[in-house]
Amino acid sequence: MKIVLAEDNTTLSLLLKFRLEKEGFDLFMAKDGKEALELIESNSPDLIITDIMMPFISGLEVISHIRNKINSETPIIVFSAAGQEEMVLKAFNLGANDFMGKPFSPNELMIRVNRLLKI
Repeated sequence: MKIVLAEDNTTLSLLLKFRLEKEGFDLFMAKDGKEALELIESNSPDLIITDIMMPFISGLEVISHIRNKINSETPIIVFSAAGQEEMVLKAFNLGANDFMGKPFSPNELMIRVNRLLKI
């Protein structure tokens, strides 16, 4: 199964890459929203994991593009730093399926990924 991960924090990206690949997923990594959209459109992932606050194109814009421009129902998990309740609500209103606050447990992420992918 393919996952697109959009995260501008290199350390967190590498940690998630290690964990997701260890679980057998094919991972496509983007450091900003623009790159994420390119990867999503060219790879048709089974799941998208995106930060909300990213350079060029925000995670909210990524969600909107996925749901409204390419009309995809691909599950989306968003994460963001604590204290951004308004952003989280916007993410859900745009079509996000799940949310995790930073910092978060990689084990919890795997549970959420497997639940959304019905593994």
